[in-house]
Amino acid sequence: MTTGAPPPLAPKRSRARKYLPLGIAAWLVLEIWLLTVVADAAGGLTVLALLVGGAVLGAAVVKRAGRRAFANLTSTFQQAQAAAQTGAMPGAPERTGAEDRNGFLMLGGLLLMIPGLLSDAVGLLLLVPPVRSFLGRYAERAVERRMSAAPPGSLQDAFQQARMHRPDGKVVQGEVVREDGAQGPRRADEPRPPLMP
Repeated sequence: MTTGAPPPLAPKRSRARKYLPLGIAAWLVLEIWLLTVVADAAGGLTVLALLVGGAVLGAAVVKRAGRRAFANLTSTFQQAQAAAQTGAMPGAPERTGAEDRNGFLMLGGLLLMIPGLLSDAVGLLLLVPPVRSFLGRYAERAVERRMSAAPPGSLQDAFQQARMHRPDGKVVQGEVVREDGAQGPRRADEPRPPLMP
């Protein structure tokens, strides 16, 4: 039995999801071709040494980036505990940009660990501090653009609201509006109004 209603349209796939499998396949073919070219020119043992050296260097970089991230997390917790003990309101942690660079450092290490000369070249490029700084600034601007273009009420809008804070960590003064219409602070003996379901 048909109702005459048009069938629901399938959601459109983004360009990135559409071309990602093709890009991965082209990257794999390029990696294999590059490995065979270098093996013909320099020998198989040279290629093996390059791949093993890249994996060892990548593991060391990932280990260093992980230690740095753990140290940043520990210092943030210590600052929050010190603020809680003194009774001060803990402010938002200062962003130094090291978090962005640390993420790109870890990505560079992972790319070095993946077998292939092209991924090793990109991984080595991510080990250069000015490249990481540039990519961190670019990624932050891209996220800010997406957040500002998000419609109100979306998940991106919720993240944007959660990120809003004063840089000095102070509480913004405001006024509480009570639904029962009473003005001023509540007395201790005053009954609370019933909660609305």
